[in-house]
Amino acid sequence: MESQRKYEFDWDNTVGADMQVARPSLGPSTRIEVYRLFQFTLRDILEQHYGTEMADTLFREAGVMAGRAFFEKFLSGAQDVASLSNKVQESFNALGIGIFRVESARQDNSQFIFTVDEDLDCSGLPDTADVVCVYDEGFIQGVLESFSGKGFNVREIDCWCTGSRTCRFEAKVV
Repeated sequence: MESQRKYEFDWDNTVGADMQVARPSLGPSTRIEVYRLFQFTLRDILEQHYGTEMADTLFREAGVMAGRAFFEKFLSGAQDVASLSNKVQESFNALGIGIFRVESARQDNSQFIFTVDEDLDCSGLPDTADVVCVYDEGFIQGVLESFSGKGFNVREIDCWCTGSRTCRFEAKVV
């Protein structure tokens, strides 16, 4: 007997709730501290229970799911890589996610370098020896896979937290 999931993701019934009903006075915005409070406490609990590697894996998987949903909601009209890039830039800016740029792209679209300045997840955090934007890795992967129909491996290669002051992601077709 298959059990029913209690918290299965669905844009319209979670993220896309009617804000006029849900938050008629406050609206859809909140401060970055609240987002990070949720993200980093959840990450800490996952790491305590399952270890760092599994916490990263789970955050990356959640990012892939979010990237796919984001693509369907905001980016699905993109016809080519240039229009996808423009739509991502506009959406990231409008929603306060970060300042997105394509730094380089192979002509065959099999490898990209993306940057995100003022990244929602990490800009302003203390320097560490680690990149921290594994959720973003998954998010970018989900967007690219939804757009191209190909599998991608996305890894952060520079991070605010490693002193770079920008987050840089390498994406390769697998």
